[in-house]
Amino acid sequence: MPTFSQFIRSSDLTGPLRRDLAACWAGVVNAGGAVIPPDCPPPPVAPADVGAAVNRIADSLASDHGRLLTASLDGVLAGWLVVRREAHPLEAHCGMVNHVQTQVHLRSLGIGAALMHRVHHIAREEMGLERLKLTARAGLGLEHFYRKAGWTEVGRWPGVLRLAPGDDRDEILMSIAL
Repeated sequence: MPTFSQFIRSSDLTGPLRRDLAACWAGVVNAGGAVIPPDCPPPPVAPADVGAAVNRIADSLASDHGRLLTASLDGVLAGWLVVRREAHPLEAHCGMVNHVQTQVHLRSLGIGAALMHRVHHIAREEMGLERLKLTARAGLGLEHFYRKAGWTEVGRWPGVLRLAPGDDRDEILMSIAL
């Protein structure tokens, strides 16, 4: 079972943790993962290529509206995600989960499922959220992972994700009541 930590301030993310997050992210991108920062070059990428995106996430952290959740095995980063409160007053009871990632070599060990279970508790009990939502890229089987974790597909944006000419994918919209 992983050990969880959550971070609510940019200053809490040490240099080594930021490097570990970037290395995990680069590994996920290079393995075909769906979380590619907009200013990132096409794969293959190096951790330095996603470093600015890690810093932007760090800068957005605050206990009332944005948290980084990490899972570690034996003191080593195994996976991470971000949960944010929606900014618009009509959606302030909802949160968005982004950047769900596990180290490629640690997949199929339940790290992602454990992160998803833990984020429900944090969102409900600590952030006071009533619902979470996320988006996933079609074509990777991610919707099956999220369904097993209790999420429901609520819609799709057809063909909005263009990976390459002729390779357009749906963006899957998912939600879960807390």
